[in-house]
Amino acid sequence: MKVIPITVEPQEESLYEAQKKVYPRSVNGPFARWRWGFVALTQLVFYGLPWLEWGQRQAVLFDLGARRFYLAGYVLYPQDFIYLTGLLVVSALSLFLFTAVAGRLWCGFTCPQTVYTEIFLWIERKVEGDRIARMRLDGEPFSLEKLVKKCFKHLLWIALAMWTGFTFVGYFSPIRDLGLDFLQTRMGSWEVFWVVFYASATYGNAGFLREQVCKYMCPYARFQGAMFDRDTMIVSYDEARGEPRGSRSRHADLSTLALGSCIDCTLCVQVCPTGIDIRQGLQYECIGCAACADVCDTVMDKMNYPRGLIRFSTQNAMAGGWSTRQMWLRVMRPRVLVYSAVLLALGAGLAWSLAVRQPLKVDVVRDRAAMSRLVAGGKLENVYRLQVMNATEQPQRYRISVTGLAGLALVSGAQLDVGPAESRWVPVRLQLADGSVAPGSHPIEFSIGDARAESVVNEASVFLVPR
Repeated sequence: MKVIPITVEPQEESLYEAQKKVYPRSVNGPFARWRWGFVALTQLVFYGLPWLEWGQRQAVLFDLGARRFYLAGYVLYPQDFIYLTGLLVVSALSLFLFTAVAGRLWCGFTCPQTVYTEIFLWIERKVEGDRIARMRLDGEPFSLEKLVKKCFKHLLWIALAMWTGFTFVGYFSPIRDLGLDFLQTRMGSWEVFWVVFYASATYGNAGFLREQVCKYMCPYARFQGAMFDRDTMIVSYDEARGEPRGSRSRHADLSTLALGSCIDCTLCVQVCPTGIDIRQGLQYECIGCAACADVCDTVMDKMNYPRGLIRFSTQNAMAGGWSTRQMWLRVMRPRVLVYSAVLLALGAGLAWSLAVRQPLKVDVVRDRAAMSRLVAGGKLENVYRLQVMNATEQPQRYRISVTGLAGLALVSGAQLDVGPAESRWVPVRLQLADGSVAPGSHPIEFSIGDARAESVVNEASVFLVPR
């Protein structure tokens, strides 16, 4: 009998664990109410702000085409980039301060990824049911009921995502005109692109990626450890009180059991939007939403145990058994006080700068085609171009004057009318008697101001006298 050898190809072993879908359970409690309060507040601002009017225009509009940025009563130009820089610095310092005090509060309560994930999950729960119902539906074979529910859910997701994309573009293009163009299918190509792009990002991130954005894509989760210390308040599991964990009857006397307060119900895992077990200690995937604290308190109430098995606390407070007062005294440490002082100073400086900001901007450019020339009457003439920007909401009449040389005369128009939030270039000719000053470059100063002299700008330049 001839034996034929059989070659078995080795199966390739995957080095990566398959991604498990997270089905967060709904939860009620003070932190959940705070979270939904911030959802309502942020979305009221985001969706409502573009529709507010200030005078005859949109109150908040970043008009990239006209290179003007409207913020309530302020009209900002690209030259006001310093204010954007200041705003970014204040935002960064605020993030550092909040993180040093209480960890990832931004992530858990106001981050757009968290906010839209909460909204999309709420829609999903309304259509498909809570955690068990959604898990059962996904595990069922194809059916008409499953098709209808899935299609309806995605239809609502897409509608919300498109409205979000439309609102986003409405900050850069007048939203009322944008709405009319949308209804009449006359939107520009760049507007269509960004509406679809932002809608697709919202739909994908909040509908499908969800916790994967927080765990793998967001850089904040990676460098948060550099801003944490043992006096930072984080969502913490009281291991000394909770261990050893184990199930027991609701009516059992805890003092007679060799168990801690944790009944190992795993509800803290089921409500977590990133699917982690907070009982394993501090993890970078934790976004600080405190959903686990809410659900654990409800379990403690049912068991007639004290609340706070999972709570906001610091590592030092947990280890030392500190009171709330002792914990807060350590939370307000020098690092936090320095962040607060710098943030307050920068915020006050930025507000003061805006309050005293000059609503008139002037740029002086020499005419390089004719540096200096001799004209009729034995006069030397220099030609300049002035860019005058009216950063107010009313038309203005400005007067132009020049000083610096005896006998220097302004022979072009001395008055200039500029419309509201308008910028105009105006040629200016200066003449001086030939031979009245030595050859060379002589400093002069233009003065441009309104009729009431409330806004006056002085710009330096030079008058050239050829040899």
